[in-house]
Amino acid sequence: MKFKDYEVPDGLLYTKEHEWASGSGATVKVGVTDFAAKTLNDVVYVTLPKVGARVAQFKSVGTVESIKAVSEVYSPLSGVVTAVNEALNSHPELVNKEPYGEGWLMEMRPSDLASEGKGLLDAKGYVSFLESTASKEQHH
Repeated sequence: MKFKDYEVPDGLLYTKEHEWASGSGATVKVGVTDFAAKTLNDVVYVTLPKVGARVAQFKSVGTVESIKAVSEVYSPLSGVVTAVNEALNSHPELVNKEPYGEGWLMEMRPSDLASEGKGLLDAKGYVSFLESTASKEQHH
């Protein structure tokens, strides 16, 4: 799917803070959406949790820093971090170039994907959320 110039792949789960989660097995990959990557513009630094860290759904797990701003990254699910994208240490721009590919942030083992996943949006729901946010901003 698309919203304006932003890619919104089907088959992922999304948060209203613009993170995505993919996978339904033992581990889930997490990143920021194309909308977040393009809004941030030039990403220059990324901080992520340590492997083995326990994270809670919708709680901050790190930051993505651009020339313009520092944005919190929120975990879409609760669980344990099993991997972080070490490539971002030397190439943070991957978040801009490939937010759904090489620019992923972390992998985690979710503690309760079945119930927590219900609190996330599918691609269609995320596009609707972006549309409603955009229409509110135009009215201000």
